[in-house]
Amino acid sequence: MPHVAVTALSHPGLLRDRNEDSLVAGPWTLCATVTENPQTLVFPLGSPLVVAVADGLGGHPRGDVASGLVVRRLASVGPVLTDESTVRDTLDTCNRAVYQAAGGDAGGDLAGMGTTVAGVVVRADDLLVFNVGDSRVLAVRDDGLRQVSVDDSPPLAPGQRTTSVVTQCLGGSPDFRPVQAHVTAFPLAHGDRYLVCSDGLTDPVPPDTIEEVLREYDDARAAFELWKAAMAEGGPDNITLALLRISEDAEDAEGSRAPEE
Repeated sequence: MPHVAVTALSHPGLLRDRNEDSLVAGPWTLCATVTENPQTLVFPLGSPLVVAVADGLGGHPRGDVASGLVVRRLASVGPVLTDESTVRDTLDTCNRAVYQAAGGDAGGDLAGMGTTVAGVVVRADDLLVFNVGDSRVLAVRDDGLRQVSVDDSPPLAPGQRTTSVVTQCLGGSPDFRPVQAHVTAFPLAHGDRYLVCSDGLTDPVPPDTIEEVLREYDDARAAFELWKAAMAEGGPDNITLALLRISEDAEDAEGSRAPEE
C-alpha cells in the first residue's frame, strides 16, 4: 500500500534566543520547540495529508505564537483540504486568525505578530504546493533540485542571493492586510521527494549543497546532514525542515534511522 514518509527536524540554530518556527505533519504538530534528532512519521497515501512549516517573523512580537497558531489550525483542517480553493480559504482564515490573536483593530502588545508558511497537501494522485512568505518547498528530482513555491520577496540586487524582507505574510502588520496565497498542483509518483523548510536552511546553505545532500542521503540522514550544513554556516536563524518521500509500502517508507549525534 502506498505511503508517505515525513521526516522532520526543528532547531533554534546558534544565534537565536528561542525557536519561533513550527511544523505540522498530518495531526502532529511541533510548535516552537526543539527536536534532538529527526523524527519520521509514516502515513497511508489517500486522504489529504498536510505538511507545512511556519516561520514566525523576526523583529516582531511573539513569532512563536503566530507560527504555532497556524500549524495547529492546519492540523485541524488537514483532511478537508481537498482542492486549491479550500487551501486558499484556509490560509485566508489563518491570516485573519493571526491578526485577531495579535489584538485585531484594537492593537496591543502583540500588534504586528506574524508568520510565513509553506507546505504541501498530499492527495492520492497529486500534491498541492502552497506558501505565503519566503519559507520554501523544493522538489527533489532526478534532474536536480527545483523550487516549486514562490518567494514573497522583493527582487534581488545583482550578486545578492538572499533577503530577509517579505512582501506578504500571515499577520505581520498593525493593520489587517489580505493575502494572495500561492497554490499549485503537481502530479505525484512513487519515489517523489519534497523538502519543506524555513529560510533558516535556505539562506545560509547554498542550493548546490542542499542538492548534494539530498542526492547522497534519504530521510533521517538527509535531514540531519541538512541541519549540520546550516549549523556549519553559523546557524544564523531557526532551522526547520520536513522531508517527504512517496513509497509503495510502509516498510520502504520508514527510510533510514536517525544518525547518532
